[in-house]
Amino acid sequence: MEKVHILGIGDDGLEGLTQLARQKVLEAELLLGTRALLDAAASATGTKFEIAGDLEAVVKKLTDAHDKKVVILASGDPLFYGTARFLCEKLGKERFEVIPHVSSMQLAFARVKESWDDAYLASLSSQPVERVVEKTRTATTVGLFTTEQVPPRAVATALLDRKIDYFTAYVCENLGSPDECVTQGELAEVAETNFSPLNVMILVRKPDPPDRPQTMVGKKLFGNPDEAFLQSQPKRGLLTPAEVRSIALAEMDIGPASVIWDVGAGSGSVAIEAAQLASSGSSYAIEMDPEDFGLIGSNAERFAVTNLVPVLGKAPEAWQGLPAPDAIFVGGTGRQVSGIVEQAFDQLKRGGRLVANVGSIENLAAVRGVLVAKRAEVSVLMVNLARGTDQMETMRLESLNPTFLISARKS
Repeated sequence: MEKVHILGIGDDGLEGLTQLARQKVLEAELLLGTRALLDAAASATGTKFEIAGDLEAVVKKLTDAHDKKVVILASGDPLFYGTARFLCEKLGKERFEVIPHVSSMQLAFARVKESWDDAYLASLSSQPVERVVEKTRTATTVGLFTTEQVPPRAVATALLDRKIDYFTAYVCENLGSPDECVTQGELAEVAETNFSPLNVMILVRKPDPPDRPQTMVGKKLFGNPDEAFLQSQPKRGLLTPAEVRSIALAEMDIGPASVIWDVGAGSGSVAIEAAQLASSGSSYAIEMDPEDFGLIGSNAERFAVTNLVPVLGKAPEAWQGLPAPDAIFVGGTGRQVSGIVEQAFDQLKRGGRLVANVGSIENLAAVRGVLVAKRAEVSVLMVNLARGTDQMETMRLESLNPTFLISARKS
């Protein structure tokens, strides 16, 4: 069986290929590629088949042509966000030989004279912009294949919306062609500019920038000081303490795309930190007190959280119509907490986690009893904390009220 050659080609066509690669193209009995790539190999005499996005049609064509000399033309490096990976997985690596060309990503980094060995690289055709933005937050250098649906201006806007403003941007258009253009600018400038659809976007972190915007200094992903959250005056001090909140969030086992309910959210501290952990998911803060409900939005704005949804209403009616949760936090001191936990647990997805925070032995026993009856995997923690406070020239430990965390997983 003849090997199929997947061959990278640039905008300079056959002239830019090595002698071996050019010979493979000219000897091919069947040549596959996009219309633009087939036009670049116009001097080839083999039968030409246009690839128009349907890779399954390519697989069928290759299966039918098992005894012919076949070349598939691809842009740049076929294994770098190209067709080679799909075809190798579909038909087996032993069927193919890959001859790469310089990829447009390599060209882009060469044009801006930046190393890309440690860069975060992504294609917006296969990853949501929200995930790319969060990965960019802590990167030093970023290389992005943009799309017509998510052009450079959309990427720049998304970064600025998340207060990520410490990168210099380069947009490299039509690389390798006569109308090649490289634009350098601030993200705010890129957000106002239209570019050619064929582009690569490079982001270079400015020297000695903060790892977080100035407005976010002191605001952690989780475990923020209680005073960082706005609270209604009569309830000040009833917010889930930072240390307890951190343990609860760990017990909830939140993933990047989790859906979280915070039932009895108060001013939203747990829901906000859950939203920051689930950067590609969503967090629903369910609260029946109108004053606290108003504070949830204000606190979310303070932390630049955009994936939090405040819900005004009383459980369980308030959660009707919400997406099924992966994790639920229930905070409460009333006698009805065990009933809320029982109904909330039924709403969890299979494998979902529920954590309830109660302050009394009676509620601990009632909630645990409900969850055991549900055949859940239950564990209990008593959290007994003391914080050091300075007093004159000495330090003393100030105890917080003991509290209980009941964790359950839906098997």
